[in-house]
Amino acid sequence: MQQGIDTVGQRTSGFACPPTGMFVGGEWREARANASLPVLNPATGEVIATVADADVEDATDVLDAATAAFPHWSATSPRRRAALLHEAFMAVRDRAEEFATLITMEMGKPLAESRAEVNYAADFLRWYSEEAVRITGTFRTAPDGSSRHLTLSQPVGPCLLVTPWNFPLAMITRKVAPALAAGCTVILKPAEETPLSALKFAHVLAEAGLPAGVVNVLNTGRPGPVVEAILRDPRMRKLSFTGSTEVGRRLLTLAAPGVLRTSMELGGNAPFIVFRDADVDAAIEGAVAAKLRNGGQSCVAANRFIVADSIASEFIDGLAERLRAQIVGPGDDPRSTLGPLINERQRDRAVGLVDDAVSHGAEPVVHHDAAGPGDAFLKPVLLDRVPPSAEIARQEIFGPVATVYRFSNEQEGLALANATESGLAGYVYTRDLNRAIRAIEAMECGMVGVNRGHVSDASAPFGGAKQSGLGREGSEIGIQEYLETKYASISATV
Repeated sequence: MQQGIDTVGQRTSGFACPPTGMFVGGEWREARANASLPVLNPATGEVIATVADADVEDATDVLDAATAAFPHWSATSPRRRAALLHEAFMAVRDRAEEFATLITMEMGKPLAESRAEVNYAADFLRWYSEEAVRITGTFRTAPDGSSRHLTLSQPVGPCLLVTPWNFPLAMITRKVAPALAAGCTVILKPAEETPLSALKFAHVLAEAGLPAGVVNVLNTGRPGPVVEAILRDPRMRKLSFTGSTEVGRRLLTLAAPGVLRTSMELGGNAPFIVFRDADVDAAIEGAVAAKLRNGGQSCVAANRFIVADSIASEFIDGLAERLRAQIVGPGDDPRSTLGPLINERQRDRAVGLVDDAVSHGAEPVVHHDAAGPGDAFLKPVLLDRVPPSAEIARQEIFGPVATVYRFSNEQEGLALANATESGLAGYVYTRDLNRAIRAIEAMECGMVGVNRGHVSDASAPFGGAKQSGLGREGSEIGIQEYLETKYASISATV
């Protein structure tokens, strides 16, 4: 074991399992073929539940339900939609500990982080309960005075929402809340690794009084053919996806024949620039937050620490000390500060990227001498002087691995930050306001954290540039992704 990095033993606490079927048209049911899908605890590898495993025929059923419910839900008053979302917000907050325990069991993150995710997830329900009554249109006189222009916003129709495993509740509410606020019905396809949070959320919505068919949950271990069947049906009108860029490209191809509205929140490779005038202690604190939140399994996680030569040694020494102090263990152990990765495959991928970087000349400062208490655990890694030829310089890491690149001047630092096909988030540390503004304007990404290692907020627009996606989630902009603008020209002589 590397000196200074502690591990704790594994243990499993009890939790209340939600319904494990599919949620279709307001009813819980098994898959047509009676197939089931195991859900594993990543800290132990043990099966904690089995859920219904849908096939293409089940996909038709959920689309039938969402399509049938759309006329009534789209005609429901904004105030009523707002009230139901607020009721859901209160229910999630009231059951925060149940949700947090469930997230930790199926995804692995420490309970403290799971509790923070529940609060973040609930904020989307509250925010869009307030936005539901603020959908607006316009009325104005045509420039030539011959007519009046009326615009109104209407829901796009049934939506397919495909969510990832890394934030199994927050990524759901970030999509479901604006869709419901706009008047859309949804099919929710959660990640096969973490379906339980989605099923519990559907149970909460049903108890809050959401009409049957407005939200439907489809668990499947065969996402390719099931999602393709839904996207090829002409009744489907919208796709929202959070996941890898590779999968996003395939889904865009499937969405093209139907010319579906699409929202894509795809992969990131976030730069974290530390300029020579930065508060180094604050930068280290921000680096730990931006790198280790969710075990590094976040699309906005800082991947590439781009540090000015003059302060690089100080920054690296401080960051290494913080990484060595992490306690690796199961998320339900209160001593743990870093849980497992989602599975052994993800751990092996991260280790492979580290080994490749070292083979290309990267210098290990903190290395993974031992995995931790189980196959999915990875102790923090810090690599200095990573060459651009290393695969890790181009790949999204999705693990507790920090890589350092040095620069000598502002232009070089910004060029390094932009040397990626991704453009989701970036971070900047500097005491110079003018430099911060120059960096914000120059960085090719959708979000920038200035002197802070956190950018996510329900009231802020979340999304990226380049190959990190299309559209925005959160804020007042997020609901527009689920609305169509209709225009009417009215004769002035009427």
